[in-house]
Amino acid sequence: MALAPTLYDFDVHLAHVDRGLDARLAIKAARHPSESMERLWLRVLAWCLFHQERIAFGPGLSDPDEPDLLAEDLTGERVLWVRVGRPDPERLQREADRAHRAHVAVLFDSPARLAAFCGEAREKRLPRLGRVELAAVDPALLRQLAAAEDRRSRFSLTVVGDHLYVERGGATFDGPLTRENLQP
Repeated sequence: MALAPTLYDFDVHLAHVDRGLDARLAIKAARHPSESMERLWLRVLAWCLFHQERIAFGPGLSDPDEPDLLAEDLTGERVLWVRVGRPDPERLQREADRAHRAHVAVLFDSPARLAAFCGEAREKRLPRLGRVELAAVDPALLRQLAAAEDRRSRFSLTVVGDHLYVERGGATFDGPLTRENLQP
């Protein structure tokens, strides 16, 4: 018998300064039994960074062809397509081609993974990855957030430029957001 996913509730006060966004978010995320807490937090941070109307979690690890986060407009066309973790560059280019009108982004779990991805993409000369937004979260920040496996979590996230500031339960954490561009 397969193990069921565990549901986590996040009550987030999001202040995304550059976007002029100040919102209270209630995020419910299902954690697959094989998913680490770091990956769950990476998905939650991606939700906050790319937040827009009608954003939703994709099917996750159970369907590798679908994004981790997506948003559709009122006609059902995808306007946001986000992958987290460790995508394959060739596969990402195919997925970005399929979601040709959507804002396509990847949030990596470390700058080292982002750099390795970019090196592989440049080596394989994948020209259409230039339209994909690439960013990486500081792994120390992910570890700090994932240290507590509380199923209910309340925190505030402030995004200023390329830096994340988190306050949770009286403790504060912060870390840089590393960005890369594959424009030719």
